[in-house]
Amino acid sequence: MIRVGSRGSKLALWQTNYVADALRGRGHEVEVVIIRTRGDQIQDRPLPKVGGKGLFTAEIEVALEEKAIDLAVHSLKDLPTEVAPQFVLAAIPVREDARDVLLALTPVTVAALRSGATVGTSSPRRAGQLLALRSDLQVQSLRGNVDTRIRKLKRGDADAIVLAAAGVNRLGLAHLVREHIAPENLCPCPGQGALAIECRADDIVTREALAFLDDLATRTAVDIERAVLSQLGGGCSIPVGVYCAPQGEGHRVWAAVCSLDGRSLIRVEHSGRESAEELVDIVAERLRREGAEAILHA
Repeated sequence: MIRVGSRGSKLALWQTNYVADALRGRGHEVEVVIIRTRGDQIQDRPLPKVGGKGLFTAEIEVALEEKAIDLAVHSLKDLPTEVAPQFVLAAIPVREDARDVLLALTPVTVAALRSGATVGTSSPRRAGQLLALRSDLQVQSLRGNVDTRIRKLKRGDADAIVLAAAGVNRLGLAHLVREHIAPENLCPCPGQGALAIECRADDIVTREALAFLDDLATRTAVDIERAVLSQLGGGCSIPVGVYCAPQGEGHRVWAAVCSLDGRSLIRVEHSGRESAEELVDIVAERLRREGAEAILHA
């Protein structure tokens, strides 16, 4: 029996059942164990004020370490860039759409929103970049799972909301999407759209059982994104976006660092056939050279 730890939200359970069903298809018996995290319990404050990354994973990792579960399925963007040595990301499956999307009750785009329109998001990265695009918008904090945020949109708490395309697609809510926002306009969070399957580093049996789910192209791209973030010292509370996509025999990388109010913004784009390590150094150095550290430490 393989025990899989998951948060209890509809999206988390979709992601967990996707992995569980794949394992069952390989002949394994699987049990899903729901674990409530601190991030799920605190809904009345912005994430950066209550801890940032790790809020949705800490309790699950405790269960993993105590062998109450054998593996955990995370949204990769929720994981800190440094994984504790007793754990390993055994598989990163094929990535969903990494872009952010605009949801609204009527057809509209970011550019076409009325002046003063309210846009809901829980992400400082999204907020800063949206304000850099449209300083006349009113960006407000909007917490909750995907269903909760959409319910708030429908009751008029905001004129539009911005979410990750991956979660919207996985829950079958793509009909509410009004715009897929290009990464050069709203650079995604490192790892966005990808799942991370975590297990104990010394659990060879589980690691071998998960190997078939690992996608090398996705792993390479998200490793580059997370390494750039790590070099900058960023996290959930810092408006840093990094997105890497395969391009021919190389990669194309977009990166953005902005202030919370959107007044200071640095964008970098690089295409090349360099190694992953070289790409990370090139992008991180360009961001630093153009003043990223001044924004991050303001």
